[in-house]
Amino acid sequence: MKNMTRALAFSLVAVTAVLGTTACSVARDQQSVGSYVDDAGITTAVKAKMAEDKSVSATSISVETLKGVVQLSGFAKSDAEKARAAEIARSTKNVREVRNSIVVKP
Repeated sequence: MKNMTRALAFSLVAVTAVLGTTACSVARDQQSVGSYVDDAGITTAVKAKMAEDKSVSATSISVETLKGVVQLSGFAKSDAEKARAAEIARSTKNVREVRNSIVVKP
């Protein structure tokens, strides 16, 4: 019982800290919790589509999203793979822009 109370108290403090710093206001270079959740959903959707596509090595390409802008980085084996990764990202719901910084390595 004591451990459960301690865990509950810790969780409450953690949630309060997160909500207190992110949910109430959006300052420069910060996101609201809703925007963060939306971006996380976009990132997950792009990664899932890449994992399903046999022409893209999902493990070699990193996907990050900020305010609907998807940043792709990492390595591709060909220009076609790089282009396909960008196409997958662009076709994902709620993506506003794609920045493709993937490097083609032979």
